[in-house]
Amino acid sequence: MSAAAHVPPPDRVVNGPTPKHAQLREILRRTVERELPPGAPIPSERDLAQRYGVSRLTVRSAIGKLVEEGLLARVRGKGTFTAARRMELQLYLMSFTDDMRRRGLTPTTEVVSAATEVPPTASAHALGLAEGARAHHLVRLRHADGVPLAVERGWYHAGRAPGLLELDLTQSIYAQLAETYGVRPDRAWQTVWAEGADRETARLLGMRAGSPLLVFRRVSSANGDPIEDITSWYRGDHYQVTMQLDRNTPEPGQPPHYGGSR
Repeated sequence: MSAAAHVPPPDRVVNGPTPKHAQLREILRRTVERELPPGAPIPSERDLAQRYGVSRLTVRSAIGKLVEEGLLARVRGKGTFTAARRMELQLYLMSFTDDMRRRGLTPTTEVVSAATEVPPTASAHALGLAEGARAHHLVRLRHADGVPLAVERGWYHAGRAPGLLELDLTQSIYAQLAETYGVRPDRAWQTVWAEGADRETARLLGMRAGSPLLVFRRVSSANGDPIEDITSWYRGDHYQVTMQLDRNTPEPGQPPHYGGSR
């Protein structure tokens, strides 16, 4: 019998030197890359286990690796899907709600927590607050077409937006600021970095702890008065950042000193 006869068929998991989870991982990889469009659901762990004659632990291991690679994405309470093509994250001053609608997606927001309290020193400095002054603290989970994409943790100047937390916080905060207070953020300094998801952020986004995130810290002002200090954690498997560069000298001015990287 030739050596080629010992090579397992590409759509079967067999006993052999290659671990079963690794065989299944490659079968799923081929299926995702060749047959399934972005955002398509894959069969359940139970169905895959029955189809390939392996344990659910083996299936879970294979899927977990593909999630880590960004080829698949888990959506809490819904299942596992092929990863959507990464969206271009442009660096301009626009709300998440308006950005998603511009892309033809349906944005929704879950309020995780909302309170008025003393902010950390860095955020107090960014908002120009006196020591011990309180600010609105808002944590929200942002979805597009039902998929969790970002966790936002923001501080808002309470003196410039009194009663903000009594408004409908599932809607665009920028729209609420404009309609209720006549405040329209028109300038911001933004810092971008990458980090692994901590347990809480990973739980909210339906990811594994340590999964890659793009992090944006934005300090926004309206007519020169700081109004918002917000940090957003975006899923690295759904976003990429594109910037246009040229050789022009940046305009004079320095970003505000907001006391650290967050």
